Amino acid sequence: MKVSQKEIYLPTGNDQVSIPTLYTDGSIENINVLSMKYKGLIEFCGDAKKPLIKPVLKVNGEPIQSDLDWKRIDYWIPQFTNQEEGVTFSGKICAPVGERGFYYQLYVKNQTSEEKKVELGLEGWWQKTLHSINESKEMRAYKHIKESNWNHDILFELQGETPLFALAPMADDESTTSEYHKSPEDYVYYKIGNEIELAPGQEKQLTIYWGVGVEEVGAATAAKEMLRKGHTYLENKTHSWLKERMLETDNQRLNEILNLNSFFNLFFATGTTIDTEELVLVTSRSPRYYVSAAYWDRDSLLWSFPAVLLVDHKRAKEMLDYVFTTQSKNIGIHSRYIDGVVLEPGFELDELCAPILALSMYIQETNDWAYLQEPYIRKTLHQIMLQLELQKHETIPLYETFLQPTDDPVVYPYLTYNNVLVWKTLNILSDFTDKIDLIYTAETYREMASEVKQAIYQHMMKEEDEYPVFVWSVDLEGNYNIYDEPPGSLQLLVHYGFCSKEDVIYQNTVNVIKSSKYLYSFEGYPFEELGCAHAEHPWLLSVGNSLLSGNEKKAIDLLLRAPLDGGIACESFDEYTGESRTGEHFATCAGFLAYSLYTSL
Repeated sequence: MKVSQKEIYLPTGNDQVSIPTLYTDGSIENINVLSMKYKGLIEFCGDAKKPLIKPVLKVNGEPIQSDLDWKRIDYWIPQFTNQEEGVTFSGKICAPVGERGFYYQLYVKNQTSEEKKVELGLEGWWQKTLHSINESKEMRAYKHIKESNWNHDILFELQGETPLFALAPMADDESTTSEYHKSPEDYVYYKIGNEIELAPGQEKQLTIYWGVGVEEVGAATAAKEMLRKGHTYLENKTHSWLKERMLETDNQRLNEILNLNSFFNLFFATGTTIDTEELVLVTSRSPRYYVSAAYWDRDSLLWSFPAVLLVDHKRAKEMLDYVFTTQSKNIGIHSRYIDGVVLEPGFELDELCAPILALSMYIQETNDWAYLQEPYIRKTLHQIMLQLELQKHETIPLYETFLQPTDDPVVYPYLTYNNVLVWKTLNILSDFTDKIDLIYTAETYREMASEVKQAIYQHMMKEEDEYPVFVWSVDLEGNYNIYDEPPGSLQLLVHYGFCSKEDVIYQNTVNVIKSSKYLYSFEGYPFEELGCAHAEHPWLLSVGNSLLSGNEKKAIDLLLRAPLDGGIACESFDEYTGESRTGEHFATCAGFLAYSLYTSL
């Protein structure tokens, strides 16, 4: 997979460590881990000018000047090549599956007939350590660097009352030397590598393994474990793991978009905490996304989960386990910390329905009906149903919400899209009653669903330009608005089976929100899709909505042309250039893009 020259960052990572800011000059500005104790991300940081990790590549004392040529191995592992003065350099950054860390591998070969003096290694600046949950703030802790007998090299440790986090590099070449110092400005500088006299045709390779842990021994032995296994074994194991989870279509360019976003979703919307080794779900493990490191039912279950289910049933079930245990207490509340405690209050109806929709998808895909018998599944289903009843209008079978799918306040409390999700949820519960006892019988749930559907047609269908359409929301007192939001679009009524694409009211609705008269349609622009007031540009979620509602031709054409965020999903993109405008490294959206693209094809 060739990487676009417009790409700035080439994120990679595994369950334990994220590398969101690998820049195209080979430097890594920061890495991070998830911490249950601190409810979010812990980031080891440099910056663009003084990155945490930077390759040292010199010929006869001069740094290489030409740009690095990048590609991704297996759509996920970044690799660069470069040739200067007859010397070939290459580098690879791999976070092996199942390991607590990553490695940075460098390779050089003298292609000339003359001896060359080459310097090969890594240097960097540990400038600060950040705690990130939506906002990033510097941690009040001491930066400690030392030589450790555990890895026979330098070791970085963030210390408070006890050690909080450690990072340990370990080179596979015993001749490698290290240096380091801590400046008066409180940043740590280090350099690991060696100078080599390369004869004509001679080649040299250096791999530096980076282990992470909560303290010195854990980090150093994580690096040593990778060193003992060796990069060949680790890469082959990772290659096999990735290959088993690749999605294929007849179009190679679509395969690149599909798999890059699928793997970004796998590794940046889910992760394992460094301190408790628990799987958690987040919007994104990249601090580039403006609400990173927190949990949303909707984002994780309606966008991320379907893509994971396509490629990894075991991981999908682990996601449900986490939702129906750790996150079960506050299902339906705007956002939560990774331990389930409320982060941002506010009730959202779509989020209350999301766990049941995801659970149904899992059972349909795996036929694992026995999973419904788990006590925590049954308990949470009852809890969701009781909470749903509290949102019901006193006399009309429609359900209200406090916040819209964008997490913004409602204009009117009864949303058409949300009530379609309620209709879907009630039908799913009617199917579940064949396997477990719920509050009502299957027949009662079906009747409730039918009543909701009738109420939607009765109260949420209005005349617009003399044509009947589904409106966005109503107050059941005569007021309504014409609107749409990509995170919960009326286009998806077809996807959820509420009506057919041929339904005249549905067609009228789509025509209205996609017409040039609608403020957020962007009809006629080079990159045309729906936006909304939350971010006034076309949204990538809208591309997914179009893919799932039978409008795949234009959506695929847009994807093939749009650079987005280096090929990775973002919240919104520019209507003229297709480049990211808001919400870079939107991991759960990457899942929705992968799922909708593969499903439509």
